[in-house]
Amino acid sequence: MRHRGSSKIKYEHSMIEGLRALLERIEPWEEIKSIFPGRIKPTKAPQPQIKLKVQYPVRDGLKCIARAGTAAQEVFLVTSSPTELKKKIEAL
Repeated sequence: MRHRGSSKIKYEHSMIEGLRALLERIEPWEEIKSIFPGRIKPTKAPQPQIKLKVQYPVRDGLKCIARAGTAAQEVFLVTSSPTELKKKIEAL
């Protein structure tokens, strides 16, 4: 794919601080097929360090929200086993 190289992560958009390192840490997990960072939105309450939280399952995987500082970013994880992946993310 055009913005991916040999990685599972699509690097088309910018990412909030610390998200790239977190995604590169979970990228080798065999449950994950692809990672798509999405929109960045401002938040009211600051988050001192990067945190990834599963929002809900979607047709092809999971929608997650990453929070750091005063920003939040959507992250879509493509997987065929969303329940196993959700457990691993919550254990992070």
